[in-house]
Amino acid sequence: MIETGDNGRLWLLSGRSSSYALHLTDRDELLHLHWGPRITAAAAEALAREPLPPHWPFESRLDGREEYPVEGGPRFVRPALSVRTGQERGTAWDFTGSEIAGDELRLGFTDPVNGLAIVLHHRMRDAFDIVERWTTASHQGAAGEVELLRADAATWTLPERDGWRLSQLHGRWAAESRLVRGDLTPGEKVLGSRRGHTGHQHLPWVALDAEGAATEESGEVYGCALAWSGSWRIVVQHLPDGRVQINGGAGYDDSGLVLLGPGEAYTSPVFAGLWSAQGFGGASREWHAWQLAHVVPRAAEPRPVLYNSWEATLFDISEEQQRTLAHRAADLGVELFVVDDGWFGARTHDAAGLGDWTPNPARFPDGLKPLADEVHGLGMRFGIWVEPEMVNPDSELYRAHPDWVQFQPGRERTEFRNQLVLNLARRDVRDHLWQRLDTLLSSAPVDYVKWDFNRCFTEAGWPGEPYPQRLWTEHVHAFYALLDRLRAAHPHVAFESCSGGGGRVDLGVLSRTDQVWASDNTDPLDRLAIQYGFSQLHPARVMAAWVTDSPNTQLNGRVSSLRFRFVSAMAGVLGVGGDLTRWSPAERAEARDWVALYKEIRPVVQLGAQYRLRAPEGGLSAVQYTRGDDSVVLVWLQAQHHGEPPPAVRLRGLDPAASYACRETGAVHSGAVLLHRGLVTGLRGDLDAQVFRLRKE
Repeated sequence: MIETGDNGRLWLLSGRSSSYALHLTDRDELLHLHWGPRITAAAAEALAREPLPPHWPFESRLDGREEYPVEGGPRFVRPALSVRTGQERGTAWDFTGSEIAGDELRLGFTDPVNGLAIVLHHRMRDAFDIVERWTTASHQGAAGEVELLRADAATWTLPERDGWRLSQLHGRWAAESRLVRGDLTPGEKVLGSRRGHTGHQHLPWVALDAEGAATEESGEVYGCALAWSGSWRIVVQHLPDGRVQINGGAGYDDSGLVLLGPGEAYTSPVFAGLWSAQGFGGASREWHAWQLAHVVPRAAEPRPVLYNSWEATLFDISEEQQRTLAHRAADLGVELFVVDDGWFGARTHDAAGLGDWTPNPARFPDGLKPLADEVHGLGMRFGIWVEPEMVNPDSELYRAHPDWVQFQPGRERTEFRNQLVLNLARRDVRDHLWQRLDTLLSSAPVDYVKWDFNRCFTEAGWPGEPYPQRLWTEHVHAFYALLDRLRAAHPHVAFESCSGGGGRVDLGVLSRTDQVWASDNTDPLDRLAIQYGFSQLHPARVMAAWVTDSPNTQLNGRVSSLRFRFVSAMAGVLGVGGDLTRWSPAERAEARDWVALYKEIRPVVQLGAQYRLRAPEGGLSAVQYTRGDDSVVLVWLQAQHHGEPPPAVRLRGLDPAASYACRETGAVHSGAVLLHRGLVTGLRGDLDAQVFRLRKE
């Protein structure tokens, strides 16, 4: 809902339980008024009438209070908008009007000197407390060019508090999404990626709570997340007067984002934010529900149990071998069989074939269709792995078009994993990829594509392009457009985003894919911390997780039970990735039971409200999912000390006046007891785990 006031110069957006207010002064200064509990328009108008506090000679009256600070004029904060025309930098604007279109507010401004028009977009859906913000910049002058050095999606302004604690997700390959919290000190905290993709090092999300007072289920939490799959930057500014602002948008630095000629425009990605009074858990559940309702395609459809052949075969694959694995997978109850890397071109190792998206004739002499048909005959869907944005120098594509990669003349073409990055900003490259992928998906009954991205940008050059900087944004837009076009042409095909694991996980890619690969690390214990951090922003419905072999020969050699591996992976979209030809009959029988159990609890896990009961910091950890009258609790015991039984796990989200029957134990529990005393798990020893199913009676 959007309300206006003060003769059309005040706007109040309200969601389910919160409001967001901004005000335009008579000097066309757009000021932030309120972001927090739901308020009335009258209360917002009262805030607008309050004078700005006095400022000192070395400070600005606007800093820390503007809705979208620009470079130029009496401002010293980091600007959201930085513009250059010729030798001049800076912006000053006049208000041109507002427009309300459904649940979207649009505020227009124009710079009378350079002709740059800015529209600030705000949207808040009635059933949610997420504010979606983005910015459009267009050149409306008659001549010349306007360079956007920086055009952030939004600036978020927090209320005045005595101090703030910052939460962020950091990591590296095979150790993504690690949650860390610490006091926000004066100055700027800069998070981002200059790698051309979202990156393993940081997820584009931050959360702040005042004085570090919020807990998992109580206290004020502000959060922001960026919907962009390329290089990005979020800056959290702790200003000299103690106020806090957060900028975020595409691009890591201010070296140039886009060059606009007359009539051209740039639209930033969405930078979404929320306020929650229900702690970090309440904030996460709001993020999850909003993504399932408005971001993730076909989110109401639970994702199938998959089998992926990669860890079983690596590059040494054949059609007959894949048939054998498919029969084993079908026997376990798997619903989607995926052939990973090695099915195409001369791809018998990682130094050749990438870019040649036709089946290897020695391995699949009649193409993929015979195998796909057999997989379908076994009652499963069929999927393949691709990495369209990359190419091996040892490939037919590169030999024909060495100029199609990102490169800088006279510089070495750095190879990571023996591959280079194709320049998707080029129309001929985009057209080629569309033709090859469309042909591939039309040649066999493919139901699923795992889309990988296994290296960062290095020599991101575009010879012959007068403004090569735009490669960084145009590559992402081309990737999005290619996914959109493929989805439209093949609506039955599901897509998974992968980038060496969790290197491309963000709201932008999630608006075009059905799930994401959170990490290449399939160790079930390591995964608990990764999945805990991932859940701060994203729902279980999009998080693929695999059960692989023990010992974990791909990573750390850890030995773990099939029980522990399955319960760890059942916290998201369950997959199996071990070598089923080496599993014993007893292991396959046990796995069959786990798969059947997961299918039963899947609607609750993938679509229910998630409660993080205990963090994976050693000892006992647990997570709960609740949907309607059903709750599922997953519990893991890392290690038990002698004489120290694991504590009971206190549940959440239950009706204290109701009774709950546990399928595993047959016991009937009081909701009040489960909330107050907790559920006794009976776990013992090292790396033990259990699933508990509870139903309200």
